[in-house]
Amino acid sequence: MDVNRRFTSTAIVTDFPKIWREFAEGAQIVSMEDTLALDEGAHDLVIHAMSLHWADDPVGQIVQCRRALKPDGLFLGVAFGGATLSELRAAMGEAEAQVMGGISPRVAPMAEVRDMGSLLQRAGLALPVADSLRKRVTYSNAIALMHDLRAMGESNALAARHRAIVPRALFPTVAAIYAESHPAEENRIQATFELVFLTGWAPHDSQQQPLRPGAATHRLADALGVDEFDETAKPVHDRPDVESPKSR
Repeated sequence: MDVNRRFTSTAIVTDFPKIWREFAEGAQIVSMEDTLALDEGAHDLVIHAMSLHWADDPVGQIVQCRRALKPDGLFLGVAFGGATLSELRAAMGEAEAQVMGGISPRVAPMAEVRDMGSLLQRAGLALPVADSLRKRVTYSNAIALMHDLRAMGESNALAARHRAIVPRALFPTVAAIYAESHPAEENRIQATFELVFLTGWAPHDSQQQPLRPGAATHRLADALGVDEFDETAKPVHDRPDVESPKSR
């Protein structure tokens, strides 16, 4: 999304402050806590960067960001979505069933883009938009992928995870199942990361507003260049491909 506007007071919510300080000089950087260190109405841009999928209360995080915005200020959020690490989740489950006789949570559940988009409206943001981008990357094997996740701060932190020392055979089994089920070129494996992007604006009178029902001045049929009434069309109840309510 391109926004033709200059922002002068930016706040960034992130657990990776070094990266963002180098990228957005002068921005206020705050860590993701239950209560964000943001002043009400102080910013024209608030970015929630790659931490929302860890929040216990994601809508509460967005509500606090919305309160920190000036009228007509912009909220941008990006977080991992539901398709992230789907291959690793499947391989871990199958390996645990084989080696340990059951499965435990290993990959944190992540929200679908539709669910994350609804958070924007619940938080009171106007003109909400949610979009996603799937990125497939390759690794030499599943162990290399898990090392990378640990370095990213994305390792398993679920309260219900298996806490005892796992059998030595578990992770080699994961690697073997992963390599067989999700191969890539040159004897590598592929992993999916889904990035969900959220945008919304603090309400302001200058923003476009939906028309009230019945306020349309043009017919949809005219815009589409078709007749509004087709005399050859059969009523729904006379069409053989449509089940009648009485037949259910």
